[in-house]
Amino acid sequence: MGSFRIGKRLLLGIIILFPAILFAQQKKISLPILINQAKNYLPLLKQKQAFIDASKAQITDTKHSFLPQLKLSEQLNLGSNNSIGGSYFPFGITPSTSGGVRGDNNFQPATGNVGVLYGEYELVNFGLNSAELNLAKAYSSVAEADLQKEQYLLSLNVARLYFNIQKSMYRLKADEQNVERYQSVFTVIQALTKSGLRPGSDSSLAMAELSKTKMSYNQTLGLINQQKEQLSYLTGIAPANMVFDVPVSNAIGIKPLLMPLLSDTGSNPLIDYYSKRNNLFSANELLIKKSYLPKILLAGSTWARGSSIQYNDKYQSLAEGFGYQRYNYMVGVAATYSLFNELHKKDKLAINRFQQQASEYDLQQQKLALASASLQADNALQTTEANLLEIPVQLQAAEATYQQKLAQYKAGLISLIDLTNASFVLYRSQTDYIETISDGYLAQLDKAAANGSLNQFIATVK
Repeated sequence: MGSFRIGKRLLLGIIILFPAILFAQQKKISLPILINQAKNYLPLLKQKQAFIDASKAQITDTKHSFLPQLKLSEQLNLGSNNSIGGSYFPFGITPSTSGGVRGDNNFQPATGNVGVLYGEYELVNFGLNSAELNLAKAYSSVAEADLQKEQYLLSLNVARLYFNIQKSMYRLKADEQNVERYQSVFTVIQALTKSGLRPGSDSSLAMAELSKTKMSYNQTLGLINQQKEQLSYLTGIAPANMVFDVPVSNAIGIKPLLMPLLSDTGSNPLIDYYSKRNNLFSANELLIKKSYLPKILLAGSTWARGSSIQYNDKYQSLAEGFGYQRYNYMVGVAATYSLFNELHKKDKLAINRFQQQASEYDLQQQKLALASASLQADNALQTTEANLLEIPVQLQAAEATYQQKLAQYKAGLISLIDLTNASFVLYRSQTDYIETISDGYLAQLDKAAANGSLNQFIATVK
């Protein structure tokens, strides 16, 4: 019987310790790991990468568009051959008739055969090819800058969630300590009320306060679960697998490291994206100017033709028209220019100019917003540094006051109200401390994001 009880206790101990062992074996997640996971997971970034690939394919397509046109055609025809003198515009719906000028119509069918090899090349277009290629490259640069911007914003959002979860975990630890304090107080009061040294109302009031602290703990725990779900949306990591590298055991006592960060505004992706968009409109402006310049074309063609109608208007068998009978070639240089090009160019440039102005205002607005965010972060950091000098004093005094009030209550010198007030002040001191260090981390995060040193800051977070 004794061995059975020992085995039962051993089994119970294993069951109790197994979750703790499993928890310890889980790999803890750091902030850099979370950000790398998000960058490899989020479909939005994959979409941006696809746009980059498309823009690079557009560069290749633009290069290939500079190749000469080389067309080969062959046609076999059967029809009548009646024509009269005169000219008309070939709008593409009237078949061409060669010869066949006579006094009356002849609807006897005739066959014909035409084979043509035609080539055309823009010999001189005054830099149009280069302008088209530069525009394609500008589109690709914008696509790459867009991806960098989204990755930067994703890193910022993940880091903000990470620090908010860290804050909630610190708060949960403070709530846990608060529950333990009220549980201890309730245990003391129960003993005192049972012995008749304290009224029963003290026990009821202590039970109410204990229940309130447990509700606060549950709310904080629920907030952590919500924040983990938000982080799971960005990273694809299941909330159950999120074990953070956060030292919650000594949360009340951690000193946030205020790190000096080098400003790198010039390479800030939040600014670089708008700069690349400006470059795009500049490239488009040059393309518009080049598009309406004259073009000098080099054209060449060779062709062969057969017909069942002979030179003397004599109709032969239809089979005679399927062989080649005459051969020709032609080369030429042509210059083309539309007289209304200047008007069209002016209109296109006006549209592009207003679009570029809007892009410039976007850039100015972004710089203004980042400068304001940097100054706000500086103010928040100054407040954090000032509060960090006061918080230890407040926390130490609140802890000493609580211990003193607990001893006085046990001795019957003060009421339960005085003790719960002291406990509340201690809890508030702990939460103030947590708010202060969390505000410090978030202010540094905002400062780094505004200054373009976000990656540097994230690399220093342990």
